Amino acid sequence: MAGGLPILTSRRVLLGGMTALAALPAAALAGTGGWRVPEVIAVPAGSFIAGSDRAEREAAYLLDEAAYGHRRTREGRWYEGERDRGAVTVPGFAITRTPITNRLYAAFVAASGHPAPDVDPRTWAGYGLIHPYERTRRHAWRGDRPPPGREDHPVVLVSHGDAEAFAAWLSAETGRSWRLPGVLEWEKAARGDDGRRFPWGDAWDPARLNSHDQGPFDTLPVGRFPAGASPYGLLDAAGQVFEWTASPQGEGRFLVKGGSWDDSGCGVCRPAAQHSRPRTLKHILIGFRLIVD
Repeated sequence: MAGGLPILTSRRVLLGGMTALAALPAAALAGTGGWRVPEVIAVPAGSFIAGSDRAEREAAYLLDEAAYGHRRTREGRWYEGERDRGAVTVPGFAITRTPITNRLYAAFVAASGHPAPDVDPRTWAGYGLIHPYERTRRHAWRGDRPPPGREDHPVVLVSHGDAEAFAAWLSAETGRSWRLPGVLEWEKAARGDDGRRFPWGDAWDPARLNSHDQGPFDTLPVGRFPAGASPYGLLDAAGQVFEWTASPQGEGRFLVKGGSWDDSGCGVCRPAAQHSRPRTLKHILIGFRLIVD
């Protein structure tokens, strides 16, 4: 499919002493339908500073209050469930540089017959979200095709199960094991090893991400904010869309990370921030990226 995501590059990815490009079957690089394997970046094994301290949480509440003019995130104790700041060690891994796009998800839908991203009015009303159903229509697919002009936007309206099904399909197609990241893997990829508050550093800068502060109140093509990259080169880790992780929290719920185009402030866009959502939820604010083992 013309204009797909870049193939894996030997300049960026080393896995076990060989390039991920060489490790993948040649036929998988373009895919049986002309699609391309998503580009991944390497995150080395070792320790990093995870979580947040009182100072970081306080700064996050102040950002929200300045943006919204109210204290609801503070009153709701949104950031009090974050991991206490400290060193954590994780093995090395490779993770997709950007969230999975509509373009690549379309190859999965076409090959597998999996239902395309969409949600009906009754289901949406049952979620109890503040976004009106009409707002979902710009993200909903037309049959098995993404909305026109949104091929390179991150796929949304996908449940946790949809993301897992996509990972299983990509694993079968490439001969490698793809999966959702755990929260600590995601957080390390998004902030590096030094405990910075945002992927780019400690200072909030709304020009470095797609949030409601300066964005169009909508998704954008992935990779539009290179100045917002993490130390490892991860893009769109703050803002754009929340992302499903493999980490459960509560019955039938999984943690999401990253913030979205709907958020201002953006205390929730910090890599340390997290909250859970029902695994069956199909939200216009939630997409995903994958790790390849």
